[in-house]
Amino acid sequence: MAPSPDFRLGSVLATSFTATLTERAGDPVERVPTAHRLADWFEAVGLPIGSCDDDARARALELREAIHRAATAAAQDEPLPQSAVRVINAHSARGRAAAVLSPHRERHWRLTRGAEAEDALGVVAADAIALLSGERDGRWALCASPTCRAAFFDASRSRSRRWCEMNTCGNKEKKARYNAAHGDPGPQ
Repeated sequence: MAPSPDFRLGSVLATSFTATLTERAGDPVERVPTAHRLADWFEAVGLPIGSCDDDARARALELREAIHRAATAAAQDEPLPQSAVRVINAHSARGRAAAVLSPHRERHWRLTRGAEAEDALGVVAADAIALLSGERDGRWALCASPTCRAAFFDASRSRSRRWCEMNTCGNKEKKARYNAAHGDPGPQ
């Protein structure tokens, strides 16, 4: 069995979640192919849920795709799909996580014992709602990579980012342009 690809974690929880499926317009890369990997992702973003079952993974994928559809619509300045909004709202309402402050001024999440997966999905849904409602300063955009096309939240000062991540999609595209300009066909 091949190792699972690394997670793409950024500073925005909701888009880090949608980045668990990458290369959406090319050869898709599923970064949470199992319930165990979903639990690993939650651990990586500070929402430790312990174990996770296939039903929780199915609900997570439903939420991930709803966020992606809504974010894509927002990036294209279109109305949000009602079906996506319903899924996001339902997950937000189900979660009962509480934000807690540490003495070191760090926010952590207290998840309900026995409902950790629902609580964690609720936190992700609430983050998506904050972004999609305009509560946070920034703009939605689509990655300029023709194989990626991920929706990302651009909070940069100029609001002119072109890539979901410069160190992946941006570098790949820059390298392809360089190779094309210099007659190097790239790897064969």
